[in-house]
Amino acid sequence: MSDVQLRAMTSDDLPSVLRLEHELFGAQAWTEHMLREELCDDATRWYIVASHCNVVQGYAGLAAFGEEAHVMTIGTDPNVQGRGIGRLLLRALLAESARRGASRIILEVRVDNKPAIALYESEGFVTVGVRKRYYQPENVDAAVMIRG
Repeated sequence: MSDVQLRAMTSDDLPSVLRLEHELFGAQAWTEHMLREELCDDATRWYIVASHCNVVQGYAGLAAFGEEAHVMTIGTDPNVQGRGIGRLLLRALLAESARRGASRIILEVRVDNKPAIALYESEGFVTVGVRKRYYQPENVDAAVMIRG
């Protein structure tokens, strides 16, 4: 993990991020248009990539609104999952949310994504509710988790 670098996401990263989005999230993947709009809103949005030898291995995004922040996304290339990149990205989001003055961080994650839930719990998140059939078209519920 020490050879992985975090940096701001740019429009040049979008082809790699979109490939990972589709691989990881299928029908729920963000479109290029959605990602471009997110990158344009640097007042409330913050997106980063984790790269190794200039290859994007993961990405993450945060939306911060005063005392509250939302983890928008965290995605790690399936070929490198389990190597700590997701934790590295999450900790960067937590640091940025603190830098922006957020005392509470919210995220939503598929209830069947046990590794992600375990990661979030290890970083102080607790499940406070479930959004029924949030992920479509699979009708999978989302756990709503909060830290702070």
